[in-house]
Amino acid sequence: MTASSLAAVTCRVRFAPSPTGYLHVGSARTALFNWLHARSTGGTYVLRIEDTDAERNRSELTDSLLAELEWLGLDWDEGPFYQSERRDRHREVVEDLLVRGLAYLCDADNHEVAGSTLVDGLAVRFRMPAAETVAFEDVVRGEVSFSSDDLEDFVIWRSNGSPMFLLANAVDDADMGITDAIRGEDLLAGVPKVLLLLDAIGSPRPTYAHLPLLVNERRKKLSKRRDDVSIGDYRARGYLPEAMVNYLALLGWGPPDDVEVRPLAEILELFRIGDVNKAAAFFDLKKLEHVNATHLRALERGEFLERVAPWVGDAAPWPTESFDPVKFSTMAGLVQEKLRTLGDMPRFVDFLFLEDPVDDPESWEKAMVKGVSAAEILDGAALAMADCPWEPQALIAAVSEVGESLGLKLGKVQAPIRVAVTGRTVGPPLFEAMAECMERGEVLRRIARARARL
Repeated sequence: MTASSLAAVTCRVRFAPSPTGYLHVGSARTALFNWLHARSTGGTYVLRIEDTDAERNRSELTDSLLAELEWLGLDWDEGPFYQSERRDRHREVVEDLLVRGLAYLCDADNHEVAGSTLVDGLAVRFRMPAAETVAFEDVVRGEVSFSSDDLEDFVIWRSNGSPMFLLANAVDDADMGITDAIRGEDLLAGVPKVLLLLDAIGSPRPTYAHLPLLVNERRKKLSKRRDDVSIGDYRARGYLPEAMVNYLALLGWGPPDDVEVRPLAEILELFRIGDVNKAAAFFDLKKLEHVNATHLRALERGEFLERVAPWVGDAAPWPTESFDPVKFSTMAGLVQEKLRTLGDMPRFVDFLFLEDPVDDPESWEKAMVKGVSAAEILDGAALAMADCPWEPQALIAAVSEVGESLGLKLGKVQAPIRVAVTGRTVGPPLFEAMAECMERGEVLRRIARARARL
C-alpha cells in the first residue's frame, strides 16, 4: 500500500512503548508521527503499553510516560491497554499454533519436543517456512523483502509462561485492528517474523512506515547512556511542550514551504507520512534551543509569566521573602526575548532578589577592557550616575560621556558596570533594569562594593 492509499482509508495507529525507561526523544518522535498521521487522516490513535518484560517494568515509569505524553499534548483515543493483561489471549494463539503444527515445543538446548499443548518449563518456537520470500512496501523505505531461509525458528513463548515481544505485538495489532504501524527503523528487522505470525493468525497485514534513526553530532545513534534524550529532563529544564513537539516533527520530516518554526495546528495541516525521509535525522540541541526561544518570544505577556512562574518560586536561588512580583513582572518583559528556556530565567533576574550579586571571577575577566582599568570605569560611572535623572536614556547618556572621556564605546564601559551590578556579563538591558527595577542607592552600593574588591 502506498502513502496515498494509506491515508485514503480510515486508519488505526498505535504507540506501543515499553515501561522499562523514561520517555526519550526517539519514542516521543514516534508517538508524535503516529498522532499526526491519525489526526491528519481522521484515524484512531491507540495507546498500548507493552509490559510483557515483568523483570524490567516499573509502574512509576508507566506513570511518567503517560504524564509526558499528556505534557506534549499527544492525546489518545483508545487505551492505555496493557499487554500484561492480555496473556490469556496470547496463550490461546500459541496453543492454536501448536495444534496446527506452525509452532513447536523446545527445551533449554533448543531441541524440538513432541507435543501440541503448552508444558511448564518448555518454550515454544515458531516454525519458519522454507524458501519463502517475505516482502512488504514500507511507506518510508520502499519495497523491503526477506527470505525465510535467512531467518531461524524464533521463540514466541518463554519457558516461564510469558509471551515474547513479537508474538504479543502481532496478536495485539491483529486484535486491535491496527492498519498502520509507524515506528523506528531499529525495529525493521523484526517485521518479516511479525508478518509470518499475522499470516498464521489469519490477520491482515498493517502498512509499515519505519522512521529514520536519530543521531548525535558524531552521527552515532542516540544513546540513553551517552546523550541527553529524556523528555522529562527537557521539561525540567524549561523547554515548552509546543517547541518540543515542533522540533520533534522536524526529525525526518520537513514542511514543504521550509518554514520550520510553527504551531502544531499548522504542522498537522502539512504533515504527510509519505514525506518522511529515510536518511538519519540529526538531533541538534542548538536548533532545539532556537525553536524553543522562538516559541518563548511568541508568548503573550500573561501566558509567559504563568509559564515561567515555577522557575522563580520555591526552588529559585534566592530567599523566598526577597522576591518582589512587581519587579519580576517588569524584568520579565525585558528578558523574555533573551531566554532560550524558561530555566534560564533565574540567572537573568537573581541580582534583583539577592543581597549582593553572584561573585564570578570569569565574568570579571571577560569584562576587563584592555588599556583601561575597571576601577577607572566604575569610578567614573558612579560619579556620573550619582545625580543624573534615574531613567534609561539619561543613564545611557551619562555612562556614554564616561566612555568618551576614556576613549571607549558604550559597550566597553557597560561591561564592568553590568558585572558589578548583576554579577554576570549577560543579562537584561542594563540601563532599563537599573532604572525600572532598582533604586539609585542600591546600584551605587554595588558599584562601590565591586570597586573595593578590585
